[in-house]
Amino acid sequence: MITPHPFLFHSYTCSSRLCTFLLSLPFFSCKRVLTVTNMEEEKIREPLLKNKYYENCPGCKVDKAKELNQNLSILNLGIIWMVVLSASLPISSLFPFLYFMVRDFNIAKTEADISSYAGYVGSAFMLGRGLTSVLWGMLADRYGRKPVLIIGLVTIVIFNTLFGLSTSLWMAIIMRFLLGSLCGVFGPVKAYAAELFREEHQALGLSTVSAAWGIGLIIGPALGGYLAQPTEKYPHLFLKGSIWDKFPYFLPCLIISGFAFLVAIVCIWIPETLHNHNDRNKSIDDAEAVENGSIGADKDRIIQKSESLLRNWPLMSAILAYSVFALHDVTYQEVFSLWAVSPPRLGGLNFTTDDVGNVLSISGFALIIYQISLYPHVEKAFGPINIARISGVLSIPLLQSYPFMAMLSGLTLYIVISCASIMKNLLSMTIITGLFLIQNRVVEQHQRGEANGIAMTCMSLFKSIGPATGGAILTWSQKRIDASILPGPHTVFFVLNLVEAVGLLMIFTPFLREKKNTISIKEQC
Repeated sequence: MITPHPFLFHSYTCSSRLCTFLLSLPFFSCKRVLTVTNMEEEKIREPLLKNKYYENCPGCKVDKAKELNQNLSILNLGIIWMVVLSASLPISSLFPFLYFMVRDFNIAKTEADISSYAGYVGSAFMLGRGLTSVLWGMLADRYGRKPVLIIGLVTIVIFNTLFGLSTSLWMAIIMRFLLGSLCGVFGPVKAYAAELFREEHQALGLSTVSAAWGIGLIIGPALGGYLAQPTEKYPHLFLKGSIWDKFPYFLPCLIISGFAFLVAIVCIWIPETLHNHNDRNKSIDDAEAVENGSIGADKDRIIQKSESLLRNWPLMSAILAYSVFALHDVTYQEVFSLWAVSPPRLGGLNFTTDDVGNVLSISGFALIIYQISLYPHVEKAFGPINIARISGVLSIPLLQSYPFMAMLSGLTLYIVISCASIMKNLLSMTIITGLFLIQNRVVEQHQRGEANGIAMTCMSLFKSIGPATGGAILTWSQKRIDASILPGPHTVFFVLNLVEAVGLLMIFTPFLREKKNTISIKEQC
């Protein structure tokens, strides 16, 4: 009997020790070794593949559909788009008319103080969301993404409508706080988008989340600008003395709440992506590893499945960087709207709410085109982190040029401010989407809801100080319009750039690191 040399079996990484042992015995032939090795692989492969999908598990049904259909689902993109858009519209829809709403409350002693009180109303939503985001993420991991999404949309229908009926500053603050604390959509929807698409389509899925969010943050103010005070803008449609005259800021809130109601009804039929069987935490990568012949002894596999999220530095670093950029973005959105409607003697553009709506509508349309046609290719070419770094660098000089635009007038001002707004929002969306991708790629599915809940809590706490701080700084800067250093609005935009610079430093190593593969298999004899 001829015993073959052991190096012939070196490539069989699975059962390599078994091969070596059998070949050391003189009575074993090559044929017998191969037979025993194949039987060993079949015994390992069969139970893993057999338990890959469970009949009554909604998450398994989604995974099976993804495996059978490798094409991008436009329907799923539409679902994500509608949910995120309806949840993001109320966030900043109040900014164009918030200045006038606070003025009508007759609580500000001077015109410059209006911005400070407006900041309190803007911060209430983020404070409420920051206190409850982790809870909503945990509920989404336990009971599913779908029920949390529906509850959040119903919350928008109720409390956003009541906000439009506010008759005092405190009523407005309380309604915004309840809206933020009971609408737990944003954390679970990011996990939902990551689970609903195949890996090669996840970049587009998560870019849809960030783009719909960004567009909602732009179209929302546009709606607020166009539809607020309708009896003054459209007197032939909305008569004096009607409910629209008594509550001049109710119409935009009602339109947004109506859209959220329709989306909530549609969400009754969307698929659930959370697995509900006992071994739902088992990675499908295990089965794929067996199919590829790369499974070894248990002691040769290192699978990190229950890692503490707070100790997951790639996740936490991405969340912290994301929170800083989120603070910058929400502060910019409020400052831009308040600065644009301010009179020229305070360094503003003297825009009407319609003018602000026009600029933001153009930016939203540009975002849609960019998200659909350009971002997936840019992300694939440069990677999410590199393109985020480039965007952060370009944002700083762009933002500091804003105060100089107040020197322009007429059509030139509209064109320049619209182009600047488009560029600023495209760069911001690119940064946020890149950090979205990193956050969802460094955790297992059973932790994504909680991970995104932590992200939303951290981000919301940062954002809660943004509107109030931005409004206060804008008020202070408008009182020093004749200063020799950073006069007027130059101060507030300089502070915004400082925040942007901090966020930019945080997306470079060694602070931000991508997580290594959590499954390591030794491939040696």
